Amino acid sequence: MKILVINAGSSSLKYQLLDMKDEKVIAKGNCERIGIDGHFTYKANGKVFETDIPFPTHDEALRTVLKYLADKEMGVISSVDEIDAVGHRVLHGGEVFTESVKVDDKVLEELDKLVPLGPLHMPANIGGIRTCMKIMPNVTHVAIFDTEFHATMPAYSYRYAIPKNAYTDWKIRKYGFHGTSHKYITSVLTKLVGKNKKFIICHIGNGASVSAVKDGKCINTSMGLTPLEGLVMGTRSGDIDPSALQVIMKNTGKNIDQAINYLNKESGLLGVSGISADIRDVQKAVAEGNEDAKLAVDMFCHRVKMYIGEYVADLNGVDAIAFSAGTGENRPEIREQILENLDWLGIELDKKKNNNFVRGEIFDITGKKSRCKVYIIPTDEELMMARDTKAIVERNKK
Repeated sequence: MKILVINAGSSSLKYQLLDMKDEKVIAKGNCERIGIDGHFTYKANGKVFETDIPFPTHDEALRTVLKYLADKEMGVISSVDEIDAVGHRVLHGGEVFTESVKVDDKVLEELDKLVPLGPLHMPANIGGIRTCMKIMPNVTHVAIFDTEFHATMPAYSYRYAIPKNAYTDWKIRKYGFHGTSHKYITSVLTKLVGKNKKFIICHIGNGASVSAVKDGKCINTSMGLTPLEGLVMGTRSGDIDPSALQVIMKNTGKNIDQAINYLNKESGLLGVSGISADIRDVQKAVAEGNEDAKLAVDMFCHRVKMYIGEYVADLNGVDAIAFSAGTGENRPEIREQILENLDWLGIELDKKKNNNFVRGEIFDITGKKSRCKVYIIPTDEELMMARDTKAIVERNKK
């Protein structure tokens, strides 16, 4: 079974074609600057091809992807008919979709109703699905939601302490994101550590989140109604007193949308350091003696440490902690700073192993005295999406 995985953004379309016999990626790439001009990247057979191609809409972008996949010289399939299903990443499932689902007209109608929960991403996600269904009408299309893995949280975790009608009428609650990544890491940890265990998963990149997982199910996560809540991120503030918005708005004259944009795109590592949203740039500035950069890194690590401590309490212990995503996988000094002084919780890092990890591989960095395992686990959201898509296809055949 060959499955095409699509992640449609407002001006981009990332794709991977996987052969599910051995779960291998046979081609992947990106369509960028859609609606602006257009840049296409295609990687297959050990080669990389890039070119500028006009992409007025997602329609042209997807048609380009399919053209190259079946190209006589550069392609990996003889015909588009070899593609059995398409898995689509969707930001928000709300309370309507708590698992991946085969897309039909009714599902699309429900997705349209969820746009207010994700106004920046949902239109592009839904538009990408509609485009694919138009071009590939005879293929099974599956929606995979960033929020679905967190749908198992108990009410005391996902409800906010505001009047009930805010939840019942407007669906204001914690939903959580990065769910596909947390789900994938959970599946890997289950194989490594066993079932019925307690995990804390740290997905730390430019966007970052932590989840508490018990018996394979999420019981808490750091992101909330939107991805703004929780950790300090590249450009997001994370947790902040809501009254700070009032002060910001009074002093700057910003309206509410501009103030939220300020917290989403001008804050975090970028806002504190004044240098960059990229942890590598900020750490370089730290090495050069920049105090603002040092504060940004300290705040970043401290917030993750706080959530780990909270989730150890939430889980009543922890059997394994996993670091994933760009920063979590590749920055040993960040992992060390986060886990520093947590030995009283039975969490200890092997500094030598941590510094000599192998990029792109699962790596055990557990200290000798640690009562819980500590791992680096490269995430693979596309593979998780493909697995979910395959499961839906097989379920619908029965």
